[in-house]
Amino acid sequence: MKSTKFELKSLTNKQFKRYPNLNTVLMIEKSLKEHKDKPLKIAEIKKGLPKKIMHSTLMIALEYLWESGKIIYGPKGVQWIYSQPEHLKKMLNGAREV
Repeated sequence: MKSTKFELKSLTNKQFKRYPNLNTVLMIEKSLKEHKDKPLKIAEIKKGLPKKIMHSTLMIALEYLWESGKIIYGPKGVQWIYSQPEHLKKMLNGAREV
């Protein structure tokens, strides 16, 4: 079997993993930011996304967001916790677009 550029063969368990592209990660981030006031179950996240994605792809994206400190996992679900630092907000307010 030949893998595409979006699928990498895992040598340990002989299964294919589908890694999310940037658009998918940004779509998940946007959805979690919109619901940051309450934790969401994995099924609720899937239903709230504008496009369907595979469960394994969602789990890989959530793992990335967790490792980067943007979400937390809890018994009630996944919740967005990241807020942009104030010094970056101030710096970007006076910036010019090139």
